[in-house]
Amino acid sequence: MSIRWRLTAWYSSILAIVLVIFGLAIYGLVYYYTYNEVKSQLTTQAPRINKQLLLTIKGGLFEVPNLDLGLVQERGIDDSQLYVQIYNYTSGVTKTTQNMKDLNITFPVPSTATGAVQNEGIRRVNVNGDTFMIYQQPIKSEELGLVVGLLQVGQFTGSQDRLMNRLQNVLVYGSLFALLAAATSGLFLARKSMKPLVKVIEGANQIQSSNDLSVRIEYDGPPDEIGQLIGTVNNMLGRTEVFYKELEDAYGAQRRFVADASHELRTPLTTIRGNVDFLLKMWTTEPGERPNMDEEMIRELSMEALNDMADEGKRMSRLVSDMLSLARADTGKTFDKTPVALEPLVSEVARRAQFLERTAEWNVGDFSLLNGIYMDGSKDYLQQMLFIFIDNAFKYTPEGTVRFDAIVYQGQVGLRISDTGIGMDKSEVPFIFDRFYRADESRGVTEGIGLGLSIAKWIIDEHHGSVEVVTRQGEGTTFVIWLPVSFSAPLE
Repeated sequence: MSIRWRLTAWYSSILAIVLVIFGLAIYGLVYYYTYNEVKSQLTTQAPRINKQLLLTIKGGLFEVPNLDLGLVQERGIDDSQLYVQIYNYTSGVTKTTQNMKDLNITFPVPSTATGAVQNEGIRRVNVNGDTFMIYQQPIKSEELGLVVGLLQVGQFTGSQDRLMNRLQNVLVYGSLFALLAAATSGLFLARKSMKPLVKVIEGANQIQSSNDLSVRIEYDGPPDEIGQLIGTVNNMLGRTEVFYKELEDAYGAQRRFVADASHELRTPLTTIRGNVDFLLKMWTTEPGERPNMDEEMIRELSMEALNDMADEGKRMSRLVSDMLSLARADTGKTFDKTPVALEPLVSEVARRAQFLERTAEWNVGDFSLLNGIYMDGSKDYLQQMLFIFIDNAFKYTPEGTVRFDAIVYQGQVGLRISDTGIGMDKSEVPFIFDRFYRADESRGVTEGIGLGLSIAKWIIDEHHGSVEVVTRQGEGTTFVIWLPVSFSAPLE
């Protein structure tokens, strides 16, 4: 059974119990007050009538008084709508009021005087299909000391019975109608309240069948428990979609990394293998089989092959070293940080950078403004990061100037490396920090494997810094590395 049907059943059952209790209470109260008035009138009139009876005994027999006389002081018995009957146990004679004679009815009486004593009080009797409430009181003769008769004072209760029957019908059919209406409205409300949950189920099934994590559950209702549940489910789907996309991107990046690394390693390996084969063939061939090559030429070709192999070996070493650095970054490992004085660090980098292979002019700014400024970081990694940017600037500036200077702005130090080299298109900027990314124009033309900027970006992120890139194709590129300052000591 579904939740909405169970809710409807519970709601209808509780309402039915409430209606039954309420109906019984109403019926009981009306019944009590309706018949209690009749009962009160009978219990009041009966003793008064009994006192007014003039009992006479003749020949040991009890004589029944004439009930046609006014026994009630203020008005007659007929006018008071009371039906009075006296039964004489000594003679078996029954006397009734005129209204009973007119209706030709008599009340049933106990067969013996003892039965009259036992049945004293209020009774409900049915006479010829009409209901009466009667009060029975034995008539005792003080002279004889016996019960000689039975006084029965009754009142017709047909109107009260009809009222109670109508009330019963109203309560029964009204309760059934209310129960039916409540069950129908309860089922409607249950379906309406469960509708958002049905959407949740449909959304979950759609995701399960199509793996489409962009599906969201539409809800335009109030922010109640259902709204909060749908909001939570949508947020969970959003986080799952982001996580899945990140995982997919990471998997794609890993595949690209493996493919690019294989490509970059294949080139030096091919070069080394070709040179080895060349040297083997040259040195295993008999001198008579290579008449055009003298010893000097063989030595020169051998040295050239060895130099190529050495260069490719160095390139492979750098590639492996860079890949190890990135692998360390991927595993979340970081490095120890200590307060680093920036002025000596950048001055040393500027001095050593002049010995890098370059064709451009090396221009160094004034770093005295960094005197006394420290930051939390790793000196070695910061130097490696700066050498990567400077080396890249030299590579892509065949002629012109490469400048290195610094600025201080709002608690941050900006280390600026600008060149007047080939620059690049603005569309390439978002990808230059990706691993193995190199512009198509420079791939294979400029030396490099495309991992340097990725490592530099990782070092900057580990120091909680940022980098800005300003470039224009044919006019050069400027990198500004912003690093947070931990504290500034007074100038020395």
